[in-house]
Amino acid sequence: MDALPETRLGRRERKKLRTRALIQREALRLFLDQGVEATTIEEIAEAADIAPSTFFNYFPTKEDVVLQDDLDPVLLEAIHMEPAGLHPVTVLRKAIHTVFSQLTPEQHTIFQQRLALMASNPTLRAAFLNQSASQLDEVVAVVAERAGRSGDDFAVRNLAGALLGVLMATFLTAANDRDADVSGLADQALAHLEAGLPLDWPPRD
Repeated sequence: MDALPETRLGRRERKKLRTRALIQREALRLFLDQGVEATTIEEIAEAADIAPSTFFNYFPTKEDVVLQDDLDPVLLEAIHMEPAGLHPVTVLRKAIHTVFSQLTPEQHTIFQQRLALMASNPTLRAAFLNQSASQLDEVVAVVAERAGRSGDDFAVRNLAGALLGVLMATFLTAANDRDADVSGLADQALAHLEAGLPLDWPPRD
C-alpha cells in the first residue's frame, strides 16, 4: 500500500497533489518562521509561485493547511486491509506501523511540523482537540465493525474513546520533540491501552 497513492492517479491528479504539497510545505515553513497569524495568504502564494486565489482551490483557510490530515484515509485503508478476527487495538497498532513505515522523510517532516504548530498555537491546538473529538463516531464505526457489535454499544464507544485519547496524547507528546518516533510512541501507547493502562499506585519514592 502506498502511503500517499500518487502512482495510482492520472497526470492531472498527480500535478494537483504536487501543487498541494508545495503549498503546504511553503506555508508550514512560513508558519514556523513567523507565526500563523502573521503569515498572509499572499505570502504563501508567492512562496509557492501560485496566484492567491489558487490557494483556496486546495485549502479553505490557512489554518486548514495544518489541520487537514492526508494520512487519515490512508490509515483507514490500512485498517480495512487487516484480516478479520484481530482485536481493534491490535488492528490499529498494525495499521499505524504500516502507514508510518512507508512515509518518505519529507512526509515525516511535514507531519512533525504540523504537530509542532498544533501544540504551540493556542487556536490550532483548540481546533485540533475539537477535530479529534469530532472523529469519535468514525473510530466507533471502525471498532463496531471489527467487533461485530452495534455502534451504540457502550463498550464499543468506550474503547473508541480510549483509542482516540491515547493517540491524542501520543501526538501532543511527539509535538515537543522533532526527532520523536511517532509510530513507536503510538505503538507504546496502544500497547499500554491493550494491557489495561496499568499504573503503579501509590507512586514509589
